[in-house]
Amino acid sequence: MILAAAVSLIPETTQQAVGYPSLFLLVVLGSLVPVVPTGAVVSSAAVVAFHQTAPLTLLFVFLVASLAAFTGDVGLYWLGQRGMRSRNGSRWLRALYDRAPAERIAQAQGKLHDHGVAVLVASRLIPAGRIPVMLACLLGKLPLRRFIRGNAPACLAWAATYQLIGILGGSLFAEPWQGLIAVVVLTVVISGAPSVWRRVRGPQKSEA
Repeated sequence: MILAAAVSLIPETTQQAVGYPSLFLLVVLGSLVPVVPTGAVVSSAAVVAFHQTAPLTLLFVFLVASLAAFTGDVGLYWLGQRGMRSRNGSRWLRALYDRAPAERIAQAQGKLHDHGVAVLVASRLIPAGRIPVMLACLLGKLPLRRFIRGNAPACLAWAATYQLIGILGGSLFAEPWQGLIAVVVLTVVISGAPSVWRRVRGPQKSEA
């Protein structure tokens, strides 16, 4: 509460000058190193933008988030391609494999075969779906140019979805800090739900 009140005292122009570069860097970092909850970052930025009076603020958040996600995805895919061509692989490629169970990669390969790069849009919207599909594209030796064509609309849809969550959070609460807390909790729960479900389901399979 105290932090939110202090932020509200900062002029909007200063918030935007700091906020847009920070949003871009955090989303790029979260795309390259899939640990940062980028959905929560975008939703939080949308809450702040919703309560500002400057025109086009929400549009700028959408554009910055989309571009950052696209930049991070393309960078990660390029690094993955380099790892695939390297005899010893790369730490980026190993990090991708560590975050994607083999069965999910196999499912993603099947969907990629059936639906082509259109599956990239769904992978961006489904929690924990991006990495298995990206690995399926790498294993299928999908050219970077085709990946870019499919990833561009995926990043637009992803940014729009999480911005909508932020707008809803901002409209439901009178104070920005209340909306921030709500959307951060919601997006973290959404992002973490698949991994929690796999951990709960895993022992049940082994016992059966």
